[in-house]
Amino acid sequence: MRTLGAVGLVFVLAAGAVSGCGGRQDTADTDTGGDVTCQVSGETRVGIATGNVGGVYYTMGNAFAEQVATATGGTVKATAAETGASVQNIQQLVAGTYAVAFSLADTAADAVNGTGSFTAPQPVAALARIHTNYTQVIVRTSAGITDVASMRGKRISTGSPKSGTEVIANRLLKAAGLNAETDIQAQRLDLTKTIDGIKDGSIDGFFWSGGLPTPNLTDLFTTSASSISFLDITPLLPAMRQFNPVYEQGAIPASAYRLPADVPTIVVPNYLLVKNDLDANVACALTKALFDRKDQIAQASPAAAELAVSNARNTAPVPLHRGAAEALSLLGG
Repeated sequence: MRTLGAVGLVFVLAAGAVSGCGGRQDTADTDTGGDVTCQVSGETRVGIATGNVGGVYYTMGNAFAEQVATATGGTVKATAAETGASVQNIQQLVAGTYAVAFSLADTAADAVNGTGSFTAPQPVAALARIHTNYTQVIVRTSAGITDVASMRGKRISTGSPKSGTEVIANRLLKAAGLNAETDIQAQRLDLTKTIDGIKDGSIDGFFWSGGLPTPNLTDLFTTSASSISFLDITPLLPAMRQFNPVYEQGAIPASAYRLPADVPTIVVPNYLLVKNDLDANVACALTKALFDRKDQIAQASPAAAELAVSNARNTAPVPLHRGAAEALSLLGG
């Protein structure tokens, strides 16, 4: 930890931060208590851990990063980085690689409870509940896959290693009576490589948890709609709720990808996370920026239109950071 003059909190990103790994991992001063003013003195730089290129975390994270400086008068500046998403994001958040991280609610709940991918409770808190992720399970029509159980023996992408998508994919497979390690030919690929595999026929199907519309899926349905289809996974919802009650039933609107009809699916909220000891004024400033610049963020990432101050506090079991709580009070939430 280092202090520069009167600057109480400085995050320094590595020059190669966009790769999502390596580089310097400077830490920040911990929250010292006292009143939350939302005023940040001196220049503060924050790194935001997002997700795969072509996904909503990545597009929304970059749009948010671009708006932070404007919203804070230049005192806080942010840079978004591509990552493997939820599990990796939380690990790197706790390690100090990034100051802010996108995460699925089920993975965040595992983190605070020390379950699932985490062997002990993690020191994280939420800035806000943000948009909803839709579980999008797509298969090649020629593969003969009619439900998750019939993925047995097929080449299936379960998402990037240490991603929220991988967590959900493995749980769906288990709910359908399959073992991800032995019953399918699991391909642990990021979204770009997954889409390429579907297009060239080297992958039979894939799981993706993302907001709507996911840019890479828009491209897939634009070029290959006649050779792919969605699976209805809602019959697995009761079993999924045994893993975590956060899972709910929802639907992918036909308008998202110009589909012939809505697709029933399983949905899960997303949270924007920080370490629980982040300076409260920085947390407050970031939370206000998210909602003050919502319209501008939504221009780049339509999923941001779902941001709502009235719903932002609903982050249980992840505690709301005290700086975020103050920001939401100022915003009327």
